[in-house]
Amino acid sequence: MLEAYLTLKPEFEIVPIDKADCSAIAALHAERFARGWGDGEFHGLLSQEGVFGYVARQTNALLKKPLPGFVLCREAAGEAEILTLAVQAKVARCGLGWRLMQAALREVRSRGAETIFLEVDAGNVAALGLYHRLGFEKVGERKGYYKDASGAVSTALVMRRVLR
Repeated sequence: MLEAYLTLKPEFEIVPIDKADCSAIAALHAERFARGWGDGEFHGLLSQEGVFGYVARQTNALLKKPLPGFVLCREAAGEAEILTLAVQAKVARCGLGWRLMQAALREVRSRGAETIFLEVDAGNVAALGLYHRLGFEKVGERKGYYKDASGAVSTALVMRRVLR
């Protein structure tokens, strides 16, 4: 019985971000990006009009675990953008990114956005696959936009999805 519980597939609920989540969001962002944003940056963004997001919380964990994932967005004047999205490596490829993005897309539509944009590293194959499945298309490039921990630079792809 214990063995079955230890191999239990994680279950998540997707809920709106609260400013109290900023430290956990910053920690996850730092794990997943070469230049992580601090909790003050997240707090500042969430204080701006039109900025919102969602976090995933594991509902079937015995112990409190680090935040599994989040998405942060901005909507203004009929356009929206995904500011950042991160999912813990150990739960990647479990559909959590998809669920977070679906929550964000529903919210931006309800706020009246007609298009949504995002930027993604051209080398991030998993993210590109997710965004293509969600209907995003490449509309531009920013060469040398990202820099990794070793100093190597890569291209950012600008992607758009029409929502109407």
